[in-house]
Amino acid sequence: MTNTKALGLGYRIKRSWISYLMIAPFFILFFVFTILPVLSSIVLSFTNFNMLEMPSFVGLTNYRHLLANDQVFWIAFRNTMIFALVTGPAGYVLMVFLAWFINELRGIVRTVLTLLIYAPSMIAGAAFFIWFIIFSPDAHGYLNGFLMRWNIIHEPIMWLLDARYVLGVLMVVQLWISMGAGFLAVLAGFKAVDRTYYEAAAIDGVRNRFQELWHVTLPLIAPQMFFAAIMQLAGSFAVWEISVQMAGFPSTEYAASTIVTHIVDYAQIRYELGNASALAVILFFLMLVVNLGLRKMFINKVNT
Repeated sequence: MTNTKALGLGYRIKRSWISYLMIAPFFILFFVFTILPVLSSIVLSFTNFNMLEMPSFVGLTNYRHLLANDQVFWIAFRNTMIFALVTGPAGYVLMVFLAWFINELRGIVRTVLTLLIYAPSMIAGAAFFIWFIIFSPDAHGYLNGFLMRWNIIHEPIMWLLDARYVLGVLMVVQLWISMGAGFLAVLAGFKAVDRTYYEAAAIDGVRNRFQELWHVTLPLIAPQMFFAAIMQLAGSFAVWEISVQMAGFPSTEYAASTIVTHIVDYAQIRYELGNASALAVILFFLMLVVNLGLRKMFINKVNT
């Protein structure tokens, strides 16, 4: 039998040209909108570029500036890490629990609850408006009105303007709008589990739903859970829209600033594309490290 690996890429493309033709649109889009921007950011991060003049090579100057002279960077870095470490795991656990709970329901109730949980991720703009009313800084805000009515507080709290509260508020909103594609993937995984596995587990001594969940369901849906973990943590690290929409740009004392909002500041306001690219590269490698860590955690279960 001929070893096709030894015949070269040209032969394989000629032999399976229809398959390569089918994946070509995805590959082209992925290269143009993912690989090329990443490579461009890496190159531009070593330059001084203001969009009006040709980039000039400056070496590691942008990175030294960010790490040694940019105080807002360290505030944004701290906020991003806190945001990711809280909303990432918490949102992931909440996502799995809600998917499991909904999967236990039947009929129209399951459909309605699925829509209600998934909808905020599709209408984030409306979600921001709703939460802005809830956390309105005056006495007419729902939360302030409730707390004052029960004499828990005696004057309105500036939830979105006070540096002590704004990051916590944004975390709550992020958890509410983060039940998107990852949530649907986990829910689909729950629904796809063959019932015969549960029958076999019952013979082996599994006696209740929680034992079924831990010993049977979760190992079987490891690929969906891995995808959901990637999506959840990626969204937590890349958060910026809720910060701009709810806390302003810039926020009070930069309390709601993240790495992405700082990138937007450098790129769209200051037009310092070199610094913006350096920030993007830092965020990229930060997310890459997290991705590799998650892959190491899930790889054995995914391949089982």
